[in-house]
Amino acid sequence: MSSTAARTEPTVSRVIRGIRIDVINTRLDIDTEHVLRRADAVIGLVERYQPWRVRHLKRDLAMILVQRFACRGAYFPDIRACLLELTFMVNPAFSDAQVAATLVHEGMHARLDRFCEHFGVQPFPHERARHERICRRAELEWGLAVPSGEPVVQRALESLALADEEVAPE
Repeated sequence: MSSTAARTEPTVSRVIRGIRIDVINTRLDIDTEHVLRRADAVIGLVERYQPWRVRHLKRDLAMILVQRFACRGAYFPDIRACLLELTFMVNPAFSDAQVAATLVHEGMHARLDRFCEHFGVQPFPHERARHERICRRAELEWGLAVPSGEPVVQRALESLALADEEVAPE
C-alpha cells in the first residue's frame, strides 16, 4: 500500500472504562492505539473531576465513534453515538481537557435526547439554540472544574454570547 493510499482496515472497537469506542481510522499517519490511549485519558479525566458525567455517558450513549468529520464532535441520535473527530483526538495542540469538553458537550446532547425519549416528548427543533446553550454550559462547568480548563471556559463563554442563529446554525 502506498503512503498516500487510504487505510482499508475495519473499524477497531474496544470497551474503555465501560464505554464502547469505535475507531474508523482512514489516516495512515495516525496510530489507532494512540487514539484509544487518548480516549482512555479523556474519559479518565472526566471520571476524576465529574464522575457523574461518565455514569450519564454510559447510560445515554451506545458508543463513542472516532472518525474523520467536518467538526470536533457531533451527536448522532439515531445510533446514540457521540462522535469525536479523529484528527482532533490526536492533535497535541488540544489538551485532554479540551477533548473532554467536546465529549461532555456531545454527551449533554445525548442526555437531552434520552430525556425527551424517556418522557415521550418530541424533539423540538425550534429549541436548537436553547439545547446548544445547555451543552455549552456543561462545557463551561467542565472547564471550571478541571485543571488547565481556561481554554474550555473561554470557548464556552464566547459561544454562549452568540446570537441564537450563530450558536446553533442550520
